[in-house]
Amino acid sequence: MYTVILVPSTSHALRAEKILRTAGIDCKLIPVPRHLSSDCGICVRIPRAARDAACAALQQANLDVESVHDL
Repeated sequence: MYTVILVPSTSHALRAEKILRTAGIDCKLIPVPRHLSSDCGICVRIPRAARDAACAALQQANLDVESVHDL
């Protein structure tokens, strides 16, 4: 089980990855699952248990997040 965080662009995804790694949160950039968005792009995958900490870290860094989905 994991959570994916969708962001507006690839540059946002790269920045999110850096923010999360700095916060000590395990993350991986993956293609956006097709059932979530038909747009090409990448999103950030994190362990589901890290969802609240990841969202807090991204909010504190003022990073735009489109949506967060548990898969």
